[in-house]
Amino acid sequence: MAKFIKLYNDHTDQILIDEVVDTLLNGGLVIYPTDTVYGLGVSIKNNKAIEKLAQLKGIKVDKANFTFLFSDLSNLSEYTKQIDTPTFKILKKAFPGPYTMILPANNKLPKIFKKRKTFGMRIPDNPILQKIIQKLGHPIVNISIKDDDEVVEYTTDPELINEKWSKQVDLVINAGYGDNQPSTVIDLTGENPEIVRVGKGDIDLLNL
Repeated sequence: MAKFIKLYNDHTDQILIDEVVDTLLNGGLVIYPTDTVYGLGVSIKNNKAIEKLAQLKGIKVDKANFTFLFSDLSNLSEYTKQIDTPTFKILKKAFPGPYTMILPANNKLPKIFKKRKTFGMRIPDNPILQKIIQKLGHPIVNISIKDDDEVVEYTTDPELINEKWSKQVDLVINAGYGDNQPSTVIDLTGENPEIVRVGKGDIDLLNL
């Protein structure tokens, strides 16, 4: 059974943050709040954990649409090819915020992702997740928590999320109700930005 802990956006307990980070470093699967829907993720440094995440999606790792969660733009260059100035300006405007940007991958991605030409990345505007990723020191490989309900696509209640996932993950963070609208997805790998999905993020703010 997963451990179920409560964290608050305005007052995060460092001991609990450390416990979350230790769980990730030890290959655990963690459910956490973002600035959009609740997410489920693992450390990008743990191949076995990434494979477990893919199994939960019922898909092979090289076919899974994982998103990499960063705390800021400082170590993005470890994973992407050189970014031009217009692209970097879009990233600076967008983050932290409810956007997912698709970028060209370099050859330094973990070997488990060696076939990837691109990857999606986010810097969520959520203080709990920010502190977790900062302490972890590297990105989280993320999927969104979906709902089986055909009407409600995303579960917002952490109590219900814990009931459903507690036997499949190692730790669930209760940070109150989440959103039910996913991020706006923008592909930045071509000559011009391409909007893949309209979600919570305001596209007009980016001046695309």
